[in-house]
Amino acid sequence: MVCLKQVPDTQEVKIDPRTNALVREGVPAIPNPDDLHALAAAVAAKEAVGGRVAVLSMGPPQAVRALRKALSLGADRAVLLSDRAFAAADTFATTYTLARGIARLAREEREPGLVFCGKRALDGETGQVGPGLAARLNFPYLGYVVRIREITPHSIVVERRREGVTEELESPLPALITVEREIAPLPYAPLPRLLWAQEEEVEVWGAREIEASPEAVGLPGSPTKVIRGFVPPPPRGAEILGDGRADPEGAAGLLANVILELEGAREEVASRPGA
Repeated sequence: MVCLKQVPDTQEVKIDPRTNALVREGVPAIPNPDDLHALAAAVAAKEAVGGRVAVLSMGPPQAVRALRKALSLGADRAVLLSDRAFAAADTFATTYTLARGIARLAREEREPGLVFCGKRALDGETGQVGPGLAARLNFPYLGYVVRIREITPHSIVVERRREGVTEELESPLPALITVEREIAPLPYAPLPRLLWAQEEEVEVWGAREIEASPEAVGLPGSPTKVIRGFVPPPPRGAEILGDGRADPEGAAGLLANVILELEGAREEVASRPGA
């Protein structure tokens, strides 16, 4: 199982002042890059030990395009969880919705032996969905995975990198892993696979199909409340002081003057009554 999100393909972020949510209408979208590396790792695991790869996404109807991309890259089945009731979900409500989708897939096929997630999404940057989903599923969680060393019918051995240290971990299956991009390069889709992906069905399930509680999805199921959202102003341009190569002493003197002026201004503020 691979969880894949469609994200805005732009740095021109706009925020709805009424809902404090990202404006996605009219913005080009792409599959989240980290999730594509998770998909590549899942497809490599399928080729090594067998099985099938299902891809699950939660999003608006246009997220079908991201799932067709996943099919072209080696996935065998794609399901989109799409319902207006899912809108404005935080990561807590998102993991609930994804877990309900996985539960239905498990009933139709079998429980997934491995769930793959990217480390984070470009738009949210929280890194919470993977570990949160593992908790929902009651699966062991392995994060920061850079290599899968071995998969057996009952266990997995991985390498993960944390703060410059590489660890080797073994976990029973089923399990959930979040991956770093270096785990697998992005594959190219052969033309026959691209054509097949355009015709293959992408199933779309709403809240009723996954038997989701209305109080647990979307805004009602989200304990996180965004009080205010804004786009930060662009950074100020840098000021070049002299020529550090031709006249390093002169440039250093100019910098020293700036520092002294800042120190003087700070001391003046500190000396004011009530400061």
